Amino acid sequence: MIRISPTIRHVVLTVVAAWLLTSGFTPCVLAAEPTAAPHRLLYVAEPGIRDYLQYGGAGILVFDIDHDHTFVKRIETAASRVAKPENIKGVCASAATRRLYYTTLTRLYCLDLATEKGVWDKELPGGCDRLAITPDGKRLFVPSLEGPHWNVVDGESGAIIAKIETKSGSHNTVCSPDGTRVYCAGLHSPVLTVVDTATNEVASKVGPFSAEIRPFTVNAEKTRCYVTVNRLTGFEIGDLTTGKFLERVEVKDIKTGQPLRHGTPSHGIGMTPNEREIWVCDSVGHALHIFDMIEVPPREVASVSVRDEPGWVTFSLDGHFAYPSTGDVIDTASRKVVAQLQDETGRPVQSEKLLEIDFRDAQVLKVGDQFGIGRGATR
Repeated sequence: MIRISPTIRHVVLTVVAAWLLTSGFTPCVLAAEPTAAPHRLLYVAEPGIRDYLQYGGAGILVFDIDHDHTFVKRIETAASRVAKPENIKGVCASAATRRLYYTTLTRLYCLDLATEKGVWDKELPGGCDRLAITPDGKRLFVPSLEGPHWNVVDGESGAIIAKIETKSGSHNTVCSPDGTRVYCAGLHSPVLTVVDTATNEVASKVGPFSAEIRPFTVNAEKTRCYVTVNRLTGFEIGDLTTGKFLERVEVKDIKTGQPLRHGTPSHGIGMTPNEREIWVCDSVGHALHIFDMIEVPPREVASVSVRDEPGWVTFSLDGHFAYPSTGDVIDTASRKVVAQLQDETGRPVQSEKLLEIDFRDAQVLKVGDQFGIGRGATR
């Protein structure tokens, strides 16, 4: 066996490398395996408008966002298998735990997104309404059904770990994108309660607004809230830093009449993820009105007609689509209806409880929110 000294080996390798480079030789590099694109799905909880089964039946309906929002599947749940399914009151999810949670009038349910099987369900004291979750999936804030308190629930086990009492007619709940604050609105109060998620204690209050708060949204920086209130077609703005009411914004040239479902003309508001626009529902006019939030004061710039009375609106994570509760899919750039949700039988689907969940293979990448919350200004 011939032994070659390290010095000679180094010289030979250096000469060969130099010759290859000067001779025009192109090395063969193995291409990296392409990364699969995320699979973006819209999860729609039914019955999502009261207990009406004509708008998609019962269960969790899944639609393919990147393929014209076509129907993918129906996930049966413990709540959908009963003889008379109850109203779905709210829905949320966590990418960290790969779980989806939803409430009915009486119970809180947990679903594993990988197996699509129920993990647990719990009957909560005082019933349930529209819940929120911290991004890490550790805590759920579940309002009692228009009662005096919110139950704080462990996301893993479903155990109640605290109670927040506001005596406001607990109803809608929003968690800030960073998970440090939860915003609690009651049907009987013009004041928005802000809770510190680290302590489960009330940190501050915002308002009073001109009337009782209905659906609302917040920006990512935790400096502004945008609330709909009773008897107003439009919205009001509050300062989350100082707690002060700031401004009332009214829709122009509205139709007058009595809403069919929620008793107020604007039940539903969303901020585009880039925080450039506010979209607010007009129940009587069967429309969504769009406001430019870059300008001060906000300026109404467009309206989009929808196929029924809208009572909610949220957005895809990238902001390309608006999802009103009517089942219309609206392209936010063109402000045109580009699709309408239908179930496996061709039946029109409507729901106020829906959100985007993105997968890569079986892994949950990120989740949206049932509320159209701000996700960071691009001003």
